[in-house]
Amino acid sequence: MSLISPAARDALESFLAHQRSIQGAAENTITAYTGDITEFLSFMTVHSGQSQGLGALARITTQDMRAWMARTRSGEVGPRSLARKLSAVKAFYKWLAAREGFEPTAVLSTRAPKFTKKLPRPLAVDAAQSLLDIASLQSDKPWVGARDTAVLTLLWGCGLRISEALGLTAADAPLPTVLRITGKGGKERIVPVLDAARDAVDAYVAASPFDLPDAGPLFRGVRGGALGPGAIQKTMARARMQLGLPASATPHAMRHSFATHLLNAGGDLRSIQELLGHASLSTTQAYTAVDTARLMDVYARAHPKA
Repeated sequence: MSLISPAARDALESFLAHQRSIQGAAENTITAYTGDITEFLSFMTVHSGQSQGLGALARITTQDMRAWMARTRSGEVGPRSLARKLSAVKAFYKWLAAREGFEPTAVLSTRAPKFTKKLPRPLAVDAAQSLLDIASLQSDKPWVGARDTAVLTLLWGCGLRISEALGLTAADAPLPTVLRITGKGGKERIVPVLDAARDAVDAYVAASPFDLPDAGPLFRGVRGGALGPGAIQKTMARARMQLGLPASATPHAMRHSFATHLLNAGGDLRSIQELLGHASLSTTQAYTAVDTARLMDVYARAHPKA
């Protein structure tokens, strides 16, 4: 942060602390905010040719924002990434303006570049089942195969994010009939646990060569430490190659599949939204990857007008 004035650096650190403690932002979000806003503040210092104290930051113009957007685009940053960076800058400015009492219109009115959102690509039911069936065969260690099967079953059968599955502690096993999951932004939700998921976790625990104290992570790597997502991603990569599935068949695709399969079975969108922990129904609609007519039909039947 050498190009950033002490005042701007202190403001950024205060903003990050606010996001972490008050807003419950995840560490990945904090890391992204740190990088994106630091780049922005550094650019403004170079662009203006002088240190950007809080007063200078309050006077940033529409032309300044256009210059930053143009410079960022020239660095081969795609529209999606630029939109993310702009969102981070806007969040910082909204907080800073409220604290310092200035009008942040020039920043907040800057429009993000248009881009086509990539719809998730869920797996067919038989493909998801086939992945589970051969996941256990991707390691010569039976307990590792049982572990990977258990994690993937939690993603497909309970709709967990991989970080949520890997965040379970040994105290969560044997799995209860429902799990209380803390997701993005510290938001809690209740997730029913299928017998298949409970059985898969039980099989893993029984096969694990490690002691699993209640306070420790449930899922372990081969050296006994907490399991990282990379191991599950590698298992999925090997399994999908054997099955001839596309590169989109990732661990997160299992969560997409959970939503789509529930909707196709007649589940209503609001319930699926709650199970996934989405703040917005529109996010759930994207996850389901079915046509708009189908979505509206299910929604209308689940929520008829009075």
